[in-house]
Amino acid sequence: MSLFKKLLYTFVFLFGGMQMYLFAQSPSNVVDEVIWVVGDEAILRSDVEAARMEFGSNITGNPYCVIPEQLAVQKLFLHQAQLDSVEVDNSQISASMEARLSELVMRAGSKEKLEEYYHKTMTQIREMMFESLKEQYTVQKVRGSLTSDIKVTPAEVRRYFKDVPEDSLPWIPDQMEVQIITQQPRIPQEEIERVKSELRDYTERVNNGESSFSTLAILYSEDPGSARYGGEMPDYVGRGELDPAFANVAFSLTDPKKISKVVESEYGFHIIQLVDKRGDKVKVRHILRKPKLAQSDIDTTMVRMDSIAEDIRKAKYTFDEATVYLSDDKDSRNNRGLMTNVKVDQATGEQIRTSRFQLQELPAEVAKVVSTMKTGEISNPFLMVNSKGKEVCAVVKLKTHIKAHRASMSEDFQVLKDVVMAKMQEQRIDQWIKDKQKVTYIRINDGWSNCEFEYPGWIK
Repeated sequence: MSLFKKLLYTFVFLFGGMQMYLFAQSPSNVVDEVIWVVGDEAILRSDVEAARMEFGSNITGNPYCVIPEQLAVQKLFLHQAQLDSVEVDNSQISASMEARLSELVMRAGSKEKLEEYYHKTMTQIREMMFESLKEQYTVQKVRGSLTSDIKVTPAEVRRYFKDVPEDSLPWIPDQMEVQIITQQPRIPQEEIERVKSELRDYTERVNNGESSFSTLAILYSEDPGSARYGGEMPDYVGRGELDPAFANVAFSLTDPKKISKVVESEYGFHIIQLVDKRGDKVKVRHILRKPKLAQSDIDTTMVRMDSIAEDIRKAKYTFDEATVYLSDDKDSRNNRGLMTNVKVDQATGEQIRTSRFQLQELPAEVAKVVSTMKTGEISNPFLMVNSKGKEVCAVVKLKTHIKAHRASMSEDFQVLKDVVMAKMQEQRIDQWIKDKQKVTYIRINDGWSNCEFEYPGWIK
């Protein structure tokens, strides 16, 4: 893959236009002007300056040639999306937006500092970020539709790598397969009742007019994604996108002035208030409270997990059997405890599931434990936070450790198949861009066309 394409994928699909747009708003920017037009889309000088500021050290060549072309390619995809009436999932965009916004707040130091730096309110930043991410997801969907019919046969993979020198084969880093058993410490009933009582008190305060639901959510909700927005979830969601117990209550609400009963989900306990309904989707705000674990409850569970680990070592039962009957981890229990690594194909936006992890892809607590283990070894129990944000006690087994190596047809066929697939997809996309250039209106201002472009068809 050329340097141009690597930069394009990193620049457009991984980081996106939001950071670029925000940098473009900084006071130090030059006076703006339209420098390219692709279809109905304009490329501004500020877009280029912002990208140069963000990625300049990674760009080889003239940034005033490379960056506009990257942006122009993106405009071609967006133009095609308009022609095909491509629609994307707003709930997925919202979830991604929240994660990226949290990262920006962390980098800035606080929400207030982020607002100060960009001279925008958080609401304005969220709106701009949503639109930027929507463009990214739209481009991904168009790319996916253009290459969805490409299939790779084993014969094509063998033929592609037949004459490739061994030292040119892909390098496969260390990978691991890990099995896990988790148990959640028992929470005393009195602690559960304490949390429920807090939530009922919040409901009473709202009903009495002492406080608003949004204010209480900001002050007390333990859902970091929604608390800062008064407990309001970022978008309209369908029933299948929510925890089942939460969804049952959320979809039963009809009056925005009423507050739900206390409901328990996998994340903790909630009260919910309806914001709006739109077809088969709802927009709600909620307050989440999580019962606190006492150290004695954690200690009791750790002793029990230690006993389970020792029984497996003594072959009283296998790790596989223990996961089925003893583990609380729903995500892995039906897979004999094997953890699943979910990745996103940057070209298509599709999820790819595999049991293999690089060390840095594992949850931090798991990675720390398995980094010193041998294949087949059973760990001592340790405390970790699961995907639902709850503290659980865990025991892991290092099922497989695949040392870093050059890919081979016998051991890494899927990796080699992916390489061939990516090559065929790249060729398809390259040809589509060249064809699209021929039928799309393109205008480049004087002073911006004296470049050696990756795709010369911009100049007509």
